[in-house]
Amino acid sequence: MRLILRWIALALAIWAATAIVPGITVNGGARTYLWVALLFGLINAVLGSMVKVVTFPLSIVTFGLFIFLVNVAMLALTARWSTALDIKDFWTAVFASLIISIVSSLLKGFYRRPFQF
Repeated sequence: MRLILRWIALALAIWAATAIVPGITVNGGARTYLWVALLFGLINAVLGSMVKVVTFPLSIVTFGLFIFLVNVAMLALTARWSTALDIKDFWTAVFASLIISIVSSLLKGFYRRPFQF
């Protein structure tokens, strides 16, 4: 259940990025956002994890800021492998990655807390 909630949260974060950042578009409806979120999650989990391990010393030196650039690269790779996601340029990917990170972090806070009445 938690995995499905994370998937939906990522799809909503990608939707927020397309709504806020000019130059990033998803060609399609809700199913397309879910597909792009699934692809981005898989790319980030497999390739992103390997790249983060390899670049760990650089991440230490930059106090973790290089991990953000790895996320930007994974978003650009998702756009390259998917026909549904279009990103105009590098800076669009940077701002979109920032919005996706912020929104998905905020949404994670909602489903991590137990429901209280």
